[in-house]
Amino acid sequence: MTVSSKRPEHVALVSLILSVVFFGIAFFLGRWSGFFAITAVSWLSLSAALIWLVLVIQFHQRALAEQEKLDMGQLARDEQASTIFQAKGERAALFAVAQRRLQILEKWFIPIFSVLIAVYQIGVGLYLLKGAQAWADLSKAAPGAEVELKPPLLCAVCMMAIAFVSFLISRYATGMSAQPQWKPLRAGGSFLLGIAVLCFALAIGLALAQFEINIVVVVINFVVPILLVVLGVETALNFVLDIYRPRLKGRYGRSAFDSRLLGIINEPGGILRSAADAIDYQFGFKVSQTWFYKLLEKAIVPLVLFAGVTLYLLSCVVVVDPNEEAIIEHFGNPVNDANEVRLAGPGLTFKWPWPIDIAYKYPTKKVTELNIGFVPKTDPETGEVIREPLLWGKAHHEAEYHLLVASEQTGTTSEAGAVPVSLVVAAVPVQYRIKDLYHFIYNHSQPEKLLESICYRELAKFAASARIEVDNEADMAHSLLGAGKNQAKRILTNNIQKAADEAGLGVEIVFLGLQGIHPPPEVAPDYQKVVGAVQKKQALILRAQAERNKTLSTLVGSVEDADELYNLAARYQQAEEADRPENVNELGRQLDAAFAKAKGDIFKALRESQSYAFEKAILAEAAGRRFASQLKAYEAAKEIYRREQVLTALEESLEKVRKYVVVADPNDKQVIIIDLTEEQTPSLYDLGVLEESSEQ
Repeated sequence: MTVSSKRPEHVALVSLILSVVFFGIAFFLGRWSGFFAITAVSWLSLSAALIWLVLVIQFHQRALAEQEKLDMGQLARDEQASTIFQAKGERAALFAVAQRRLQILEKWFIPIFSVLIAVYQIGVGLYLLKGAQAWADLSKAAPGAEVELKPPLLCAVCMMAIAFVSFLISRYATGMSAQPQWKPLRAGGSFLLGIAVLCFALAIGLALAQFEINIVVVVINFVVPILLVVLGVETALNFVLDIYRPRLKGRYGRSAFDSRLLGIINEPGGILRSAADAIDYQFGFKVSQTWFYKLLEKAIVPLVLFAGVTLYLLSCVVVVDPNEEAIIEHFGNPVNDANEVRLAGPGLTFKWPWPIDIAYKYPTKKVTELNIGFVPKTDPETGEVIREPLLWGKAHHEAEYHLLVASEQTGTTSEAGAVPVSLVVAAVPVQYRIKDLYHFIYNHSQPEKLLESICYRELAKFAASARIEVDNEADMAHSLLGAGKNQAKRILTNNIQKAADEAGLGVEIVFLGLQGIHPPPEVAPDYQKVVGAVQKKQALILRAQAERNKTLSTLVGSVEDADELYNLAARYQQAEEADRPENVNELGRQLDAAFAKAKGDIFKALRESQSYAFEKAILAEAAGRRFASQLKAYEAAKEIYRREQVLTALEESLEKVRKYVVVADPNDKQVIIIDLTEEQTPSLYDLGVLEESSEQ
């Protein structure tokens, strides 16, 4: 019995010394090299040293108790022994000092020490977790500036040595714990195995850090503190459960610091045994005695290793979807020896296993949308964006941001100190896709945030020089509302694309929408009045221009001909005022030629005046010739000419007057009476004439 207790005591003592040595090596190596993960492993080793310290004390006391039992048994068998040593019952128990100390140790000291270990693990774990976060933040803020890191290969060799020695001691202690008297060694063996696994992973990470692949080291920075916290919480829970767990005499009571989680890694067969015991209890027969269970218990480790290796080798295969592209980093370098980017298109691609090659897939063919100036409403159940009609008098987004735009201000209407600016709501969706994956990934750490900032900057810059509504066509390109929106959209798209190209983002702006730019809902009616007034003003201007064009076209034939005549007339007038006869004559001829070619009312007036002048000239000439002929006739027969002229005058003047011709002899005394009244209705004597006329 003494030998069986001395041997685990020696193993626990050696493990305690090695754990303290590992703590010192890892602590000073971490401080020297600057790697936080090595320092974190040192505190994990110190936790293992505390567990081995408890085991050393426990096995030492067990050895004393067993030696005391041997001595008391030897004295009882000795026939010559004093009667005092043959006492039974209470008298014998008075001399079992070491056994009583062992009972007190296992009942009180070990649970109390378990609580102290749990407090240490939780406290140190939280402290290290805070340090790991600070180390990571410092690395992101200024890469390489936090600590001057020493060559990681030397650190990797030291971690590998610690991992190898810890693994050997863990396997040896775990093998000894198969004996019922030595089961407490399982707690220290499981903890050392966890240290061995972490040191091995850290050694690989440090080797990769030599090639500037720091992902493994960064992960271990957080794994070690989290593991300490988890183990501390588990120890505390085990302590609480042990209070209510019934204790059977002669049955091994598992210590609270004996981690069940690490035991899964240390003894994977124990899971099968626990499952087999449960199945045996449920089915009523020994499942653990079947050939399948025994085969599974023997092959569980190879199967797990095979599955792990298979899953690891699957990292050699990269499946790229049709709308994606992938960049493959080889030891952190995305460029091959020919200075070409390792770009993989849609389909199946093979690479070296992780972490030698790492593939990053991005949906380069997918159009992504940025919400500039607003936060859209989403359905809380489905997460989809709720789209509503874009109405000026209604808020249609979860949050909408305002933009400052220039406004026209006059001195008569503006208040003192008023700033000539206006506020508009800017809800501008910007859609883009990746056109250069290498630039998108490696030129900037957060390309989406940078593109969003560029969109906000260009929109604010454009809005500062734009206007809500413009009156003339020259300012139409800077209008955010009304007819200039299309031109403003093109300018904004070009500005954002240019800024993104200068920043090396590697994106293409596909669409930019200005439909969501409108005045704030509170003042939308006033904006509509202003827009209506501007539109009325523009309508009046357009009607005046149309009337001008109509008038000029009616007068001359076209606006261009009217402008040409106006310019010639202005030059002619300037030449007359300057007294330049040669220019006046030349411009006069040009002006006459222009009027001759003119159309419209001017052409009509000129032609009518020319016709009137021609008519008057011909009539005057004809009157002259007629007068000459009449003069000759008068000279030939004056009396006849006068009678003829009188009769002609009477004929022309009495053309529409009823005339009666009465022929009578001057010597005749007959009285002729003529009724000169005009009859309104025909007489009966005239009806026959009418009937004859109708028959004819």
